[in-house]
Amino acid sequence: MLRLSTKGQYGVRAMFELAKNYQKGLLTIKEISERQDVSVAYLEQLLNKLRRAKLIKSQKGPGGGYVINKKPEEISIGMILNALEGPVTITHCLGPRAKGCNRVEGCVARLLWKSLGEKIENFLGTISLNDLINEELKIKR
Repeated sequence: MLRLSTKGQYGVRAMFELAKNYQKGLLTIKEISERQDVSVAYLEQLLNKLRRAKLIKSQKGPGGGYVINKKPEEISIGMILNALEGPVTITHCLGPRAKGCNRVEGCVARLLWKSLGEKIENFLGTISLNDLINEELKIKR
């Protein structure tokens, strides 16, 4: 079965915390860690990738922390996952190292998995951090 790695899961959760704090100031890595129960060391890796993808900004020093680089409605879950994990590749034959398969050309199964991957990416592109915030608000009511 398809599974999302912890990179993707924890990265979305970290971005969710930053989105909830949008326009309120910086969040420290420790605050994100405590709110989402993710280790600081692992978060550092994820936040560095998200910063390089220009989804977040960081400020060092006392009073420093992280903030999202766009409005919550402008950041999709697909953008986050792509920054952390790369494009959706359902099978190894769709990835950059597909050279090991001698059936790549004209393989019906490959076309199916490619189409499924595109549908997943399109779907994830329609869900924003703002949508997650709104879902949380519905749950809390």
